[in-house]
Amino acid sequence: MLRLTNFSDKPSALDHYLWQLRDKSIHSNPDLFRENLRRVGRVIGYEISKELEYTDKQIETPMQSMKQRVLSDSVVAITILRAGLPLHDGILSAIPSAENGFISAYRKHTPNGSFEIEVGYVACPNLEGKVLILNDPMLASGSSFINALSVLKEYGAPKRIHLAAVVASQEGVDRLLNELKSEVRIWIGAIDPEMDENKYIVPGLGDAGDLAFGEKLQA
Repeated sequence: MLRLTNFSDKPSALDHYLWQLRDKSIHSNPDLFRENLRRVGRVIGYEISKELEYTDKQIETPMQSMKQRVLSDSVVAITILRAGLPLHDGILSAIPSAENGFISAYRKHTPNGSFEIEVGYVACPNLEGKVLILNDPMLASGSSFINALSVLKEYGAPKRIHLAAVVASQEGVDRLLNELKSEVRIWIGAIDPEMDENKYIVPGLGDAGDLAFGEKLQA
């Protein structure tokens, strides 16, 4: 099974959303930024829904009885706070029956100027035997996804894992594909060639959390 889907490989409406997410001349409109994250989430959620399992259910329409496919997989969508909230909302609009979970992951800066990705707050249902969709708008080094998955192991073993991001670095994607082996399916809106010295994706789109919700003070 193909493990990586890069939506930018083929032209689509998602390219239009990415334009508005990336263009700094539009960044003064946080409502539009959040809505475009939701739009990307809806696209990714719809494509993931094609990979889920369904069963036939006998139903009655106003005209006659018929068999209709209905979702049989139990799905849990988990987002990495805070930037992931609009993307998460878009995924839920495509798969509204999904349970929800939330993880806080942030850059913990050290005295020497470097940083580590630290996972803090976790709210998560039982994941045993379910389909996990873990989402975060930016996939830079890949540490947020890897650390989050490590923490989530104590909540049960999902039968399948999907990772979803809007923009990724090539280095981060390569790391996930190498370290996670065949465990996951990865869905990316666009893959950019590099990161700068601060581990920000280039050309990227900036700080997704700040653009969606306003700048924050650094502790």
